[in-house]
Amino acid sequence: MKNDVDVVFFDLFHTLITPRYSDFRNENDVLKITQKEWEKYAEDNELYLHRAIGKEKNPQKIIESIVKKMKREVSENEKQEILKLREERFKKSLIDIDFIILNVLIDLKKNGKKICLISNADIIDVMHWKESPLNNLFDDTIFSYKVGYLKPQAEIYHIALKRMNAIPQKCIFVGDGGSDELKGAKELGIKTILTGYLLKKEEKEHNAIKKFADYYIEDFKEIIDIVNY
Repeated sequence: MKNDVDVVFFDLFHTLITPRYSDFRNENDVLKITQKEWEKYAEDNELYLHRAIGKEKNPQKIIESIVKKMKREVSENEKQEILKLREERFKKSLIDIDFIILNVLIDLKKNGKKICLISNADIIDVMHWKESPLNNLFDDTIFSYKVGYLKPQAEIYHIALKRMNAIPQKCIFVGDGGSDELKGAKELGIKTILTGYLLKKEEKEHNAIKKFADYYIEDFKEIIDIVNY
């Protein structure tokens, strides 16, 4: 069946960008713990939900809530450094975009497709979005902390569809499959593409996610052929 696509929705993290840790100094180094230990607290479900739906939009307080969860003494200077390092790490990921990804997005636009971002993100994650080369390419961006909903909640997709003035049957969603995002899109009738270009998941997780994918790609350029088919 031919794909009749007007709008391509994209996930952000691990689909278009990867906020990699620096080879020099990172948040965990300030506290003298491993990256794995830092992630345990930084990505704590309760804390993440609070900031990712916009209940907390103060960057300083976001860092304070993470270190408070650790139940350890952290100086104000250390908190400031952690915030600066985290901000810089995400800024770098938003500015240094893979040229293949950029070219695919440009190609889609040239072919008359609208592109819209749907991302689970807190304010620190996308603080430097306007400086990203991605910013001017997207017709609209839906950040969870701004709208109060997270993927895979139906509401966040409905907001995106409304902003794009589109129906699900004429849209396709591209993502790495985190947060059950493909399942959420699929349940609304949006076609889905699972990408392993930036992140390849372990087999068990991959197979569980793939059930909700109409297509699986490892070459990002394949998106062009699928959308234009």
